[in-house]
Amino acid sequence: MALSRRRFLQATGSLSVLGAMGAAASVPYSQGEDRPRLVPPSGSVDCHMHLYDSRVPAAPGATLLPPDASLDDYRQLQRRLGLRRMVIVTPSTYGTDNRVMLEGLARSGTDARGIAVVASTVSDEELARLHGAGVRGIRFNLSTGGQALDGIELLAARVNELGWHVQLATGPLLADIAPRLAALPGKVVIDHMGHVPQPEGVLSPAFKALDGLMQQGRTWVKLSGPYLRSKTGAPHFEDVGLVARRLISHYPQRLLWGSDWPHPTQSLQNKPDDAALLDTLLDWAPDDQVRQLILRDNPVDLYGFA
Repeated sequence: MALSRRRFLQATGSLSVLGAMGAAASVPYSQGEDRPRLVPPSGSVDCHMHLYDSRVPAAPGATLLPPDASLDDYRQLQRRLGLRRMVIVTPSTYGTDNRVMLEGLARSGTDARGIAVVASTVSDEELARLHGAGVRGIRFNLSTGGQALDGIELLAARVNELGWHVQLATGPLLADIAPRLAALPGKVVIDHMGHVPQPEGVLSPAFKALDGLMQQGRTWVKLSGPYLRSKTGAPHFEDVGLVARRLISHYPQRLLWGSDWPHPTQSLQNKPDDAALLDTLLDWAPDDQVRQLILRDNPVDLYGFA
């Protein structure tokens, strides 16, 4: 029987990862085997990760079709990093089909919260069902999802009544859409440090827009995906680190950390070392209390963990 494209990617991807990482590697889609030097405070949260399951069809026109990445795979990463809680984000692969994320929530109980992708026509009953399952926000992906902001104002008002937030992967559009985001009711979360371009960094219009949103006091930023815009590269991401340190110095109470596992934008041969990604916080936020805010206190409050 012929393999589907996603099944073929899954099979060859697993072989590629084993070849790149060595057969003894314990965590799929992550380089390295060492534990991080940073020991996360008890109750810390990985605020950005995805699950993939080829039993659920990809949305028409989806551009990212990663191999399967299961909750059991991810739990291996949690053990390596010393984490228990996570936020499962429906990826662009599935459009508005949240089944994979919801299954992850059901299996994780109180250790997980979810971010859904919904249509502008979503019913109140569906939003209530998602809330009961553990969803606490909706996402718009302007980076790889080809998703427009149509209806964002109405949706933001509706989910704000539930205590949710609007999350955005802005790609290169942050400076253009910042006025609309500033006018939204409720809380806004920006993925991957706003995709601030390099080498412009803190001098770019994107960072100016991000800083303006942060000054309003209703925006949170995820310190995640440094490899997406870095020109200097791993393991230290010195250029992206300048952006991170500027945000940390001014807005530590509204920053979050996320792994972005299984790093769907990165090739199977180029997955990052997740322990090294976590350890960047030792450089970006050398103060223990600030790291506790970023890793535990801020996400516990934002996502409503007990």
